Amino acid sequence: MIKAIIVDDEPYCCEALAILLERYCPRVEVTGSYHSGVDALNAIRRRPPQLLFLDIEMPRMNGFELLEKIKDLSFELIFTTSYDQYAIKAIRFSALDYLLKPIDREELQRSVQKVEQRLQSPLPQQIDLLFQKLQSPGHLFSKIAIPTMEGLQMVAVDSIIHCASDSNYTILTLKDQSKVIASRTLKEIEELLEDYSFARVHHSSVVNLNEVCKYIKGEGGYLIMSDGSSVNVSRSRKEMLLKKLQP
Repeated sequence: MIKAIIVDDEPYCCEALAILLERYCPRVEVTGSYHSGVDALNAIRRRPPQLLFLDIEMPRMNGFELLEKIKDLSFELIFTTSYDQYAIKAIRFSALDYLLKPIDREELQRSVQKVEQRLQSPLPQQIDLLFQKLQSPGHLFSKIAIPTMEGLQMVAVDSIIHCASDSNYTILTLKDQSKVIASRTLKEIEELLEDYSFARVHHSSVVNLNEVCKYIKGEGGYLIMSDGSSVNVSRSRKEMLLKKLQP
């Protein structure tokens, strides 16, 4: 059993999540629910859980402030939040998990399944990236956190040539000819790279525009990348791509 606690200032949100976990995630045992960051902090210090469901927007001490006060994050972490563009972008950037309220049963099951597969605490680099992104939302960092089946890999953004969809995974091709298999969909990787010089050129491909060597005409055409590989361009994305490529 995975022992979990829920932290949310809205009692009904705690109750609703606990019911969902009991019904659809039987391997998760909720050992406590807390409606303030202060109460949760004391409980975590006394007996750290294996999994923490943490609301972000709370009075007095929000979820991020709570994390800052915990020196040793020795548990899995899933944020729960209403939509907040900057907070969610920071969470994605650090490769941490989150659930949007109202919480969807299938999304919850997927998040818990990932926890069951790895059951490890967040890496210090993830938390550092999270707070850096929160403090400087417009700043472009040189590295991003990429979750893989083996763990987390820090990847330099400018080392990525292109990204290709492989079902629920994404294959990142790097300049050193190595590949990183991310346990994220291409859409999630695209959102992670949206502030950088990347573009979706096909339903199955995102490319680094700085690594495009040639565009070959055709119905949609295709690109020749710096590593010599070719990437198809869909007809519907051709016009957008050409605008981005032209000064």
